[in-house]
Amino acid sequence: MATAQHIVYLGLGANLGDRQSNISQALQHLRQHMHIEAVSSCYETKPVGYVDQPDFINIVCRVSTGLSPQELQSFIKQIEQRMGRLTSFRNAPRLIDIDVLLYDDLTLDTPAIKIPRPYMTEQAYVLVPLAEIAPDLRHPAWDRPVREWLHAIDQSGVKLARRCLAPDLENDVQESRPHVPIGLSRVGVTNLERIIRLTGKGGDNFFYAMVDLFVDLAPAKAGVHMSRFNDQLEQVVDDIVTQKAPDIETFAARLARQIAESQQALRSEVAVRAKFPMQKTAPVSGKATQSIYTLIGMAVCSSGGLRRVVGVEADGLTACPCAQDMVRSYARQLLQDEEGMSAEDAARIVDLLPMATHNQRGRGTLLIGSEQEIQAFDLVHLIENSMSSEIYELLKRPDEFFVVNKAHRNPRFVEDVVREMLRLALDFYKALPDEDFLMARQENFESIHRHNAFAEHYGTLGQLREGLSGNGNGHYTTLHEWLGGRKD
Repeated sequence: MATAQHIVYLGLGANLGDRQSNISQALQHLRQHMHIEAVSSCYETKPVGYVDQPDFINIVCRVSTGLSPQELQSFIKQIEQRMGRLTSFRNAPRLIDIDVLLYDDLTLDTPAIKIPRPYMTEQAYVLVPLAEIAPDLRHPAWDRPVREWLHAIDQSGVKLARRCLAPDLENDVQESRPHVPIGLSRVGVTNLERIIRLTGKGGDNFFYAMVDLFVDLAPAKAGVHMSRFNDQLEQVVDDIVTQKAPDIETFAARLARQIAESQQALRSEVAVRAKFPMQKTAPVSGKATQSIYTLIGMAVCSSGGLRRVVGVEADGLTACPCAQDMVRSYARQLLQDEEGMSAEDAARIVDLLPMATHNQRGRGTLLIGSEQEIQAFDLVHLIENSMSSEIYELLKRPDEFFVVNKAHRNPRFVEDVVREMLRLALDFYKALPDEDFLMARQENFESIHRHNAFAEHYGTLGQLREGLSGNGNGHYTTLHEWLGGRKD
């Protein structure tokens, strides 16, 4: 059950240390338990009561919070103490001061807290910033709105501060000319973490995603506006929530287009990697289990148009054919030498039994560039069927036997896995046109070596189909080339 939210007006002031920074820091602390909806400008004000002290900076903010008045007062005191405010005399200098001005329409008078804040309708340093963000606010305890209270008092001790919470930027440094005037191919941000929401045929789904964003940089520009990347990402995330049935490649494509526009770039590039679950059933016990895969969306927006790629990354098991062949030869020789078997009988027995070898978990990646809809679940099955065996998160002993036996009956090098992925994908996607793109990649995390084994192949479907038939010319389009190419 959601907690009821209350509208609260807070007054913040500081006259020791870096006053602007103190107020900014206090606002950041407040966000732990409330949403800040509006913040006034900063006002420089003369001290009241004890005048032999520096001028104050004061602001007022409107927040929404689920805290009760007592909880809010306690939280505020914690912030003041955390920032170093010490108990002193009334109207003394302070690093930070936070007051509850108004809390909904509540009127409260206790020794610990009084709402509305006493005498606030007589204090210009409260009414000036409050009138800026809520001029027509009227509390039940008052007979007129804030702006009328303000007009009735002397405002001469309050003036707009020269600086506000955000510093004035004299120059747009990113737009200045660099010392070395050469353009850059890719400039941007990587590993932006977000929760994104995609609405597919199965309903709303939330994904933890890592996003990389890049644009080209002209020779005359010193840098890109990094904050705009975040702004565009947030905008697309918001749009995705309200629009029907987008997928990850659509998400990447929209983001690429918006970034190119916001950065005034000739080329933008987006890569999104999101974790997604898939229900699986153990092969013998029939136990339901969940496996986590990586969904990949990529897009490039350039003068040639917009191109996008969808893909999946999945793990599986591979068994080494080379080591297995050596074990098979050794077993056959043992049967001949120790048991006196003929070469034919020894070979028959060895072929009948599964032979030991070293295993490794492998990670396969399959990417397809196409305007047609590609299902992630299909890509998962293609990758897993290319390895010695699929793997499962939950296995009973009969299931373990199934996986191990299957892998050892089906040994494959890392190169074998890539070739099998290509063969299966070309067969499965017969209807896709020749100009679409396909890439298969496999990395094996070796169990008896300190290095990993890697293989990859790519090209347009037409190039790969020709290569598979033995008629290829040896040229294959790379992912980078295809994404940057012009649509036909």
